[in-house]
Amino acid sequence: MKSLHLAAAAAAALALASSPANAALAVGAKAPDFATRGALAGKVIPIRLSTELKKGPVVLYFFPAAFTKGCSAEAREFAEHIDEFKKAGAEVIGMSADPVAKLADFSKQDCANKFAVASAGPSVVSGYDVALPPMPNMPNMPAGLTNRTSYVIAPSGRIAYVHSEMNYADHVKNTLAAVQAMKSAK
Repeated sequence: MKSLHLAAAAAAALALASSPANAALAVGAKAPDFATRGALAGKVIPIRLSTELKKGPVVLYFFPAAFTKGCSAEAREFAEHIDEFKKAGAEVIGMSADPVAKLADFSKQDCANKFAVASAGPSVVSGYDVALPPMPNMPNMPAGLTNRTSYVIAPSGRIAYVHSEMNYADHVKNTLAAVQAMKSAK
């Protein structure tokens, strides 16, 4: 029983320490359901959040653009740790505003056929408040990109953890710790 309380306290501390002030969806908020097209192992598939949540927690991570240095590194790191996410009962879904055809290639190459990546349309980008604002010092940057925000969504559909940081370095480590804490708290 003591370990259950410690795990719950650790999960709460982790959530409070990393929840960014700029994230629209705070810990405890209801995650907007969505249905979109994505890809797994190069095959285009339908993805609906509510369906994935029936399997357990979902790590929904938004990234700016497939095949860019940081996004490729982040996808490879998620792929390297996918067995640990599955052991904790979690599904991983990457999302960007990229077209599905581009994501199909990305799912094979950088995601190593290990998890789905999906196309985030304007309503998903808005609902999760992940629009990358225009950067005056980068006038050639395409409009409509997403920032780098990772959500851990509990099977109840509530946000359990948020990490919003353009540097990809801690997204995998932090979301994995959050889902492992959720599993330990059961």
